[in-house]
Amino acid sequence: MLEKHIERTVCDYARSCDFLVYKFTSPQRRSVPDRLFISPSGVTLFIEFKAPGKKCTEGQAREIGRLKTKGIPVFVVDDPDEGKRIIGLYAVGVDARGYT
Repeated sequence: MLEKHIERTVCDYARSCDFLVYKFTSPQRRSVPDRLFISPSGVTLFIEFKAPGKKCTEGQAREIGRLKTKGIPVFVVDDPDEGKRIIGLYAVGVDARGYT
């Protein structure tokens, strides 16, 4: 399965759950996570999408670590069902920050 298919599936699901979904880029910081999601209750989370079995680059792991030290939920997703599960937790207001 391709990364773009996983990303599209999760993003479509998030939109159907009334999330705001943004492609995230930062001109002054490389390796930021792929997408920014804002839940209906205003909780913000990031997801880095990967093809099945692929790992984050060193730069991506560093940026994910920086966000997590600030208490920002960040997930690495290589399976559409797992991504939908994460979105589903935030859609109903469950605190999924402990999930990695």
